[in-house]
Amino acid sequence: MAGSNPTIVNDSFAWRLALVYAAFFLIVGWHLPLFPVWLTARGLDPAAIGFVLAAMQAVRVVGTPLGTRIADRYGALRGGIVVTTLASVIAISALGLATGLVPVLIASVTLAFVSAPVMPLADAYGLKGLAQRGKAYGPVRLWGSVAFIAANLSGGVLLNVLAPGNLIWLICVGNCSLAIAAMLLPPMPADRAPRAIGSHSHLRQPAFLAIAAAASLIQASHAVYYGFSTLDWTAKDFDGGTIGILWALGVVAEIVLFAFAARLPRMIGPVTLLLTGAAGGILRWSAMTFDPSAVLLFPLQLLHALSFGATHLGTMMFLSQNAPEGNRAAAQGDVSTASSVAMAAASALAGVLYGASGAMAYAAMAVLAAAGGAIALLAVRATRNSAPQS
Repeated sequence: MAGSNPTIVNDSFAWRLALVYAAFFLIVGWHLPLFPVWLTARGLDPAAIGFVLAAMQAVRVVGTPLGTRIADRYGALRGGIVVTTLASVIAISALGLATGLVPVLIASVTLAFVSAPVMPLADAYGLKGLAQRGKAYGPVRLWGSVAFIAANLSGGVLLNVLAPGNLIWLICVGNCSLAIAAMLLPPMPADRAPRAIGSHSHLRQPAFLAIAAAASLIQASHAVYYGFSTLDWTAKDFDGGTIGILWALGVVAEIVLFAFAARLPRMIGPVTLLLTGAAGGILRWSAMTFDPSAVLLFPLQLLHALSFGATHLGTMMFLSQNAPEGNRAAAQGDVSTASSVAMAAASALAGVLYGASGAMAYAAMAVLAAAGGAIALLAVRATRNSAPQS
């Protein structure tokens, strides 16, 4: 994914972008396990917590395309990142002071809305800037995965140290770190002047639609794993240490792939990576339906490098090569929104299937991965009229 003819060399862009990814995934790694605990400390029951989390997910579907299109309108990828991260600090500070269901719900929804565009904007900004410098995306993005592991480990320790009612301020520290990292990002030469609203021509490109659908389905095939693997392994008497190692192993495998992304042969393009991700998902989830022992789970977790990592790299490579100038953020945001919708639907399906059949629910995830791979194949013909992508 590195550009062949860099126009900018020897600057600090890559490490500054890496700081943004690290800070963002530090927040994610703390938010996922700790936010529900804080909501409980605020007096919300499980039904209310579920409603708050669902409302946050719903407004992200609106906030992402809106925020990315505004950034494109003003040609301000960096400015959009700075504004949304600062707004997120304000929103989470207000959330920390909120008490009662309605104030907590309003503040939570506001936080989700203003923070939704952050990662699509960062990816659009990063892909453009890295291409200008002839640098690969993977070795920069991997620091987000490293930070996610660090957050998981530190969050478990801090959960035993901090009072549940103070956990929100730990997440707030992460948001402050992200805002600072965003302000350290350098401006881009072409990221200064306002421009007319684009036509969003990417939505009329069959290749874009195929890639977005394929990537969304393959990533959505992780729904059972994300939502129920810990419950399943706990029910099988795996101890917390073993479960933690299994989760960490998947992320480590992802990190290794990202680290070597720059060395991938040029013949490996976006579609090839998506097909690799689909194949990894089919193999991984098919094996999980047979309720494998811990000995087999460890190598199966390494397939996360393919089912998630290769799929993500393929999506980013396609956007780097094909997102229209002036609509980069919108294209990135639309892929993110499609993925969110697919994951929400797959998560609902996963809950029903896991409740009815346990580990056999993974069979449906294998079908989703296969469907994503089939749609990726449709992108081959659609991309033949432009530069080869597969």
